[in-house]
Amino acid sequence: MIKKALVSGITGQDGSFLAQLLLDQGYRVVGIVRRSSVSTLERLKEIENHPSLELVEGEVSDATCIHSIVKEHQPDEVYNLAAQSHVGTSFSQPEFTFQVDTLGVLNFLEALRKFAPKAKFYQASTSEMFGFNYEEKEGKKFQRESTALKPQSPYGVAKLAAHELVRIYRESYALFACSGILFNHESERRGENFVTRKITKWMGKFAAWCLNSDVPSFDALSFTKDDICFGDLHFAKLRLGNLAARRDWGYAKDYVKAMWMMLQAPKAEDFVVATGKTYSIREFLTAAFNKIGVESWENLVVIDPKFFRPAEVDYLLGDPSKIGEKLGWKPEVEFSELVDIMVKHDLPKNMDQKLFLAKNLV
Repeated sequence: MIKKALVSGITGQDGSFLAQLLLDQGYRVVGIVRRSSVSTLERLKEIENHPSLELVEGEVSDATCIHSIVKEHQPDEVYNLAAQSHVGTSFSQPEFTFQVDTLGVLNFLEALRKFAPKAKFYQASTSEMFGFNYEEKEGKKFQRESTALKPQSPYGVAKLAAHELVRIYRESYALFACSGILFNHESERRGENFVTRKITKWMGKFAAWCLNSDVPSFDALSFTKDDICFGDLHFAKLRLGNLAARRDWGYAKDYVKAMWMMLQAPKAEDFVVATGKTYSIREFLTAAFNKIGVESWENLVVIDPKFFRPAEVDYLLGDPSKIGEKLGWKPEVEFSELVDIMVKHDLPKNMDQKLFLAKNLV
């Protein structure tokens, strides 16, 4: 029997990787796409015309819409990846964040309870729910499934409310509903307003500027407060916020496999999905610039107060022991390889990376 999966947020980083995984597993996939006057299918270009993929218009915060989609398609599995997922944006758009991240989940749970009670449901929870809280053992600080949840942003609060709704519906209505508490996961498909992709996209534009401007070497550049200069040519520096914040960064393609594995398990449970290693934004910056031969990047970056959050979660390190022991999941892409994937993707497509290293930044 061919399984049918319903995926919200299919045009995003996780949704596009998950759709590919499901199609490779022989699923029929129905993806929910928000109405837009411009195409949002860039991440789906490799599978957009797949015969087992169907895209339907919908909005997760519209209960009538979600109920109708679930009733019509009768999915075996539902993956809710739709979200306003940027922490900074949640401070400026808190109401919208709650409408999508909390009410959207409630709409799915109610739809499943009424129209597809045997379907399995996956909710994308987040490590931002932990806030400042962590556990400590043998001098190591970490977060796991038992760690108390105390979010520090409207995004974290909205996700925590949704997380609790999933638990309540699982316990009250015997729905197979679970949440993956995913720590930061990045890729070449990451949105450009997230710090890792912001860094690598800027690097790609900087590399192109160096090549197009015939910069002979890194030493030929000069610097003002806000710009990088070569003669009369100027290029805006990379502007970032708190470089000391530490995150547990994994590869999104690994993490969507964990989502799928949760719905294949005999019992619905919540799992932390993480690498078990933490790095600062400063360390990500250093690793990324090293990929193009820049050992000292301080003259290329401006610390801008506007990118500091009102309440910053400064330390996240997940303990993935439970999902490793119960489901056999483990991350395959290490930190250095993740950085390499992202940097290479964002360098100019017609540029050989080794040539760039030799010509410009050694």
